[in-house]
Amino acid sequence: MKCWMVRASRGSVLYDAFLEQGLVAVGWSDIGDLSDYSSIEVLREDIRRAYPEYKPVSVGTSTGMLWRLAHDMNSGDLVLTYDQTRRMYSVGRISGSYAFVPDGIPNDIVDEQYRHTRPVKWIQEVPRDDLSTPSRNQLGSLLSIFRLDASVTEEFLRIIEGSVVDAREPDEQDAEAYEDAQFDSVESRSLEFIKDMLAQLDANEMEEFVAGLLRALGYKTQVSPIGPDRGQDILASPDYLGLEDPRVVVEVKHRKGSIGSQDIRSFLGGRHPNDKGLYVSTGGFTKDARYEADRASILLKLMTSDDLVKLLVQHYESLDLETRSMVPLRKVYWPIS
Repeated sequence: MKCWMVRASRGSVLYDAFLEQGLVAVGWSDIGDLSDYSSIEVLREDIRRAYPEYKPVSVGTSTGMLWRLAHDMNSGDLVLTYDQTRRMYSVGRISGSYAFVPDGIPNDIVDEQYRHTRPVKWIQEVPRDDLSTPSRNQLGSLLSIFRLDASVTEEFLRIIEGSVVDAREPDEQDAEAYEDAQFDSVESRSLEFIKDMLAQLDANEMEEFVAGLLRALGYKTQVSPIGPDRGQDILASPDYLGLEDPRVVVEVKHRKGSIGSQDIRSFLGGRHPNDKGLYVSTGGFTKDARYEADRASILLKLMTSDDLVKLLVQHYESLDLETRSMVPLRKVYWPIS
């Protein structure tokens, strides 16, 4: 049995569409029905012509991923996709053959047509934080499609079935593609590993971390003592008393589950007309929660773990030593070509 990872587009924006429609899909919309290609060499030449801006490595990697989707995946193989906002993998099984969708799968999020698909019977979600460090490291690759090795396959099988079956090591082509991904996605993988570090903080440490990040942005902060906070974990303002505008009231939820609309309504209920709101949730937000925030009577910003990490990297040099010690990082210079 093989186990595959299929990314739900950049930023995991098609994660819900994959689950709702029972499939995985990839782009390369300028490439036609993969069933019509007699060999991988013919497909490679078409990709080279369709995407002249691609470097040779990108042509080879793209060819390999599309060929795997159409020809190497088998019914019954495990397949994963990832919601990076909620840090959640969905696990399923390939349930049928490759299918070409001329108009692309239904979605109103990305412009590119996702025409190349495989049907999937989704089984369950698995939090990234529940996986071993070696599995998290391998899943950090940002290839659109790649095959996972035996140890990762067995770990997911233990989670969903409590059993282990024979899982071959990836073949040479898989290994080469995985190595290519290390160079193509160093930055993205680093950001994911930083999120792993944030996940290790407890709730109180996360509040202190967010307060430290706000201080790096120029705010003065007051962190509420442990106990009922009445929807206010942190008060941020230009002055230490919280009297000057803009006064930002901050709620921090550090948990795996997504924040829903009722949580947003509860937070908004205690706000003053001139307040600005910041709601931080490392477990992400439901669609209803985002709708509730959009129609709020005050300006309310929703922030996920992705947003926290981006701000952390941008303003790391401005953090105080206490905040840096929570997420110690080192600047690394990497050649871009």
